[in-house]
Amino acid sequence: MKHVLDVNHINPFLQSTVTIFESAAQMKLAIGRPSVSGLDFKDQIFGLQVGLTGDLKGQNILVMSVENAKMVASKMMFGMPVNELDDMASSALSELSNMIMGNTATLFSTKNIRIDITPPLIMMGSQLKLSSDIQALRVPFMYEQNECISMYLCVSNQ
Repeated sequence: MKHVLDVNHINPFLQSTVTIFESAAQMKLAIGRPSVSGLDFKDQIFGLQVGLTGDLKGQNILVMSVENAKMVASKMMFGMPVNELDDMASSALSELSNMIMGNTATLFSTKNIRIDITPPLIMMGSQLKLSSDIQALRVPFMYEQNECISMYLCVSNQ
């Protein structure tokens, strides 16, 4: 049986994502409707996986199309064109993930929930299939009425 995320633990992830995207990439995101999801990615994606340990355990995976990843990286670099996800663009996106999860850890600490995070793992490709013993909750984030990024929360307090 898969563990599921306690709904009381969702908001710090969402709040951090919206806050950090706005400050680091000057992008105002809207939160879409969460849904239970698998971790099968047929299309070409750019993903960032960060592990959590401590009072909450699991993975947070940010997934976006390669084109959206280039757009976000460009916005983080003050409009510098990003034509490919090279080391510089990937590093910027990794740092974005670090900032989101660091801010999430800080928000949880104000609720006396201690978490530590692992360095981000970059995944890029198509036909990717991931597996977790914790049911994934997918939360889409919209930018200018289009889905820009999806967060997959595979986190439990078990």
